[in-house]
Amino acid sequence: MATLLIVVNVVLATLVVVVLLRRRVSEAPPAPTPPLRDDLLDRELADKEKRLREREAGIDERARELAQRDRDLEKRALAVADNERAVSERLFRIDQRVAEARSELERVAGMTAAEAREALRASIEGEARELAAKRLQEIDLALQQESRVRAARLLSEAMQRQASAFVAETTVAVVDLPNDEMKGRIIGREGRNVRAIEAATGADVIIDDTPEAVVVSAFNPVRRFIAKTALERLVADGRIHPARIEEVVAKVTAEVNDTLVVAGEQAVNELGLTGVHPELIKLLGRLKHHVVGGQNVLSHSLETAMLAGALAAELGMSAAQARRAGLLHDLGKAVGHEGEGHHADVGADVAARHGEREEIVRAIRTHHDTDPDTVLGTIVYIANVISKTRPGARREQIDSFIKRATDLERAALTFEGVEKVFAVQAGREVRVLVDFSRVDDAKALVLSQDIARKIQDELTYPGEVRVTVVREARATEIAR
Repeated sequence: MATLLIVVNVVLATLVVVVLLRRRVSEAPPAPTPPLRDDLLDRELADKEKRLREREAGIDERARELAQRDRDLEKRALAVADNERAVSERLFRIDQRVAEARSELERVAGMTAAEAREALRASIEGEARELAAKRLQEIDLALQQESRVRAARLLSEAMQRQASAFVAETTVAVVDLPNDEMKGRIIGREGRNVRAIEAATGADVIIDDTPEAVVVSAFNPVRRFIAKTALERLVADGRIHPARIEEVVAKVTAEVNDTLVVAGEQAVNELGLTGVHPELIKLLGRLKHHVVGGQNVLSHSLETAMLAGALAAELGMSAAQARRAGLLHDLGKAVGHEGEGHHADVGADVAARHGEREEIVRAIRTHHDTDPDTVLGTIVYIANVISKTRPGARREQIDSFIKRATDLERAALTFEGVEKVFAVQAGREVRVLVDFSRVDDAKALVLSQDIARKIQDELTYPGEVRVTVVREARATEIAR
C-alpha cells in the first residue's frame, strides 16, 4: 500500500513539472524556429500528455482497488476478532461446565480428583502385577520344561561318556584259563558248549584273543557270579559238555542261593533284628554281589543300619526300628530289572508286600529325599549320606579326586576378601574363610551364592557341593 502511494506521488509530481514547463514555454516569446519543428514538438508533447493521462487513469483505478482491498481486510480482521471473542467465551463456558461436572463427579463418587487418580493408579498397578505374575509363571514353567530337557540331554551325554568304563567295571568278570587250548573245549563242537553255558546261566561268554582268559558278561551280578563259578569248576574238572554244564550250573546255583540266604541271615543277626520275612533275607543276601562305586551294597546297608541306630538312640527313638529301616533301604537294588521305577520305590513296595510296617516303608521310599516327611526317614537319609560320602567309602581315582578338590579351592580363591579355602567331606563341601574387616554378614551371604554359582557353571562334580562361608573376628592377648 505504501509503495503504491509513493508511485502515485511520483507520477503526480511528474505531471506538475510537465504542466509548468508547458506554461513557461507558452509564455516565452516564440523562438525563431522553423514552423515544421514546432509541429513535431507539439505532437510529441500531446502524445506524452495522452500517455500520462492513461497512466494516471490506471493508477487511479489501482488505487481504488487497493482501497477496496484494505476495506475488505479490515472487515475480515473485525470478523476474526469477533470469532476469537466468541471462541474465548465458548472455551470459558466449557471450562466452567468441566469444573461443574468434576465437582458433581467428586460429589457423587465421594472422592476428590487426586483420590480418583490414586484409585485408578492402584487399579492399573494391580492389573499390571497380576499380568506380570501370570507371565512370570508362564516363563517359570517354560524354563522348568527347558531345564528338564537340557538336564536329560546332559545326563545322557554323561552316561554315554561313562558307559564303557561302567559296563566294564560292573558287568564283566574274567575267568583265568590254564592255557589257550581250553578255549576250544569251552566252545565245543559247533559252539554247543558255549550255547549251553549261556542258556543255563543267562550270562554271555566272550571268547576273544585275550591270552588264557575268558570274559563272562551279565548285568545281573548273581547270574554273573554263578556263570563265573560254574565255568571255573568246569575248567578245573576238564569235563565240558552240555550235560555236565547243566549239572554244574544247577549245583552252583543251589550253593549260591544258600550263600545268599546265609549272608542275609548274618546281616539280620548282626543287627539283632527279628521277624524279617525270608524273601527279604534272600534279597538282602543278593546285595552281597552288588557293587556301587566300589562300595559293596550289603556292607553299605549294614553300615547305614548301624549309623541309623546310633542316631535314633541319641534322639530317644527306637534304635531297632532305625536299624531295620537302614538295612532295608537299598532293597530295591536286589530286585533289579524285575521291578519298575526308582530303587527306593521298588524296595518300599517289596517291603510293604512282605509285612513291613508303614514307618519302615516310608523311610525306605524317602531315603533319597532331601526333606523326608518322617523323622525316621530323615535318620535313614542322614545315615545313608554319611555311609556313602565318608572318606574311603567309594573307590575313586586319586588323581581325579585331587584335581576336583584343587579346582574347587581355586574357584573360591578368585573372589575378593577370601583368605583360605578348604575342600572337605570328600569334595562335597567347600569351607571359605574370609577377612571379617572386608566382608560383612550381608556380603558373606552374597559371596556364598556367587561361589556356588561359579562352581556350578564351571566345574564338574558328582552330587552336590555345599559352600560354607566362615566369617569371624579374633582377639588375642597374652597374660604375663
